[in-house]
Amino acid sequence: MQLQLFFPFPSPSPPPLPQIPTLIITSTLFSSFFFFFLVVLVLFSSHQRRQPKGKILPPGSMGWPYIGETLKFYTQNPDSFFANRRRRYGDTFKTHILGCPCVMISSPEAARIVLVTKAHLFKPTYPPSKEKMIGPQALFFHQGAYHSRLKKLVLAAFLPSVIRGSVSEIEQIVLKFLPTWENTTINTLQEMKRYAFDVAMISAFGHKRDSEMKGIKQLYQCLEKGYNSMPLDLPGTPFHKAMKARKQLNETLRRLIQERRGNEKAGGGGLLGNLLGAKNHKVDQLSDSQIADNVIGVIFAAHDTTASVLTWVLKYLHDNRDLLEAVTVNFLFLPRI
Repeated sequence: MQLQLFFPFPSPSPPPLPQIPTLIITSTLFSSFFFFFLVVLVLFSSHQRRQPKGKILPPGSMGWPYIGETLKFYTQNPDSFFANRRRRYGDTFKTHILGCPCVMISSPEAARIVLVTKAHLFKPTYPPSKEKMIGPQALFFHQGAYHSRLKKLVLAAFLPSVIRGSVSEIEQIVLKFLPTWENTTINTLQEMKRYAFDVAMISAFGHKRDSEMKGIKQLYQCLEKGYNSMPLDLPGTPFHKAMKARKQLNETLRRLIQERRGNEKAGGGGLLGNLLGAKNHKVDQLSDSQIADNVIGVIFAAHDTTASVLTWVLKYLHDNRDLLEAVTVNFLFLPRI
């Protein structure tokens, strides 16, 4: 027997969807836009309030709140970015890039005031984002007693008597690079960065195993890519990747520091050995964080600056053949170490 069901009334159709009046949609969009505009206005007002009252700042533009002129800086050639503002505002102008309000100077007279005649009025530092990446305990973020005792330890690692012991290793680095430069066109600055980094690793860590140095080098190169990035710690951004690499680099250095602390013969030497042996220099013992931050800081300082100097040296030697010949002759008569 089959059971059939009958409905005395037709099955009701679903009620029609309510029609949202165009006015409501327009009002919603307007409200969203107004809210966004209000947020921007609040940020801008806050940004304006942070400007020093009663202070005379040079001409220029601070751009948008927080991001400033960073987008313009990245979408233009940096040389064009500064040249355009110099042409418009003069040799000294204000701007806001990489999350940091700043005043740019481009004349020798202004540079002399900042670096020489009025140097006591200025504190050398870096944007907060770069301080996070290098490490807040690094030498060049501090003044006073802490700066003095760290400077003493760092300089002791780069005395001529200390460097003399690494000449043969540095020579091997040069010999390793030379074949890769034959019969080809190279980017001198990039090659000098590679060379300077390898030398900096010897200066920082002394004699260490290649496997350990390779891992540290890879992490540092990832960190370096975020140095001049917008400080947005969001997944996928260069800054986020750099901070992640910085955390891993810190863990690697801490393991190396603990190994050195436990075994003084574990490939000692270099800046790391000096920082660990602070008591030998009549300086209070440093923490692992202080040591790690200063090792990274010295690599950072030695890397770009040294590479730039070497690039200019090579250019001047290339452009002045007489000078190149004189340097070559002088080198041939140097006593071999």
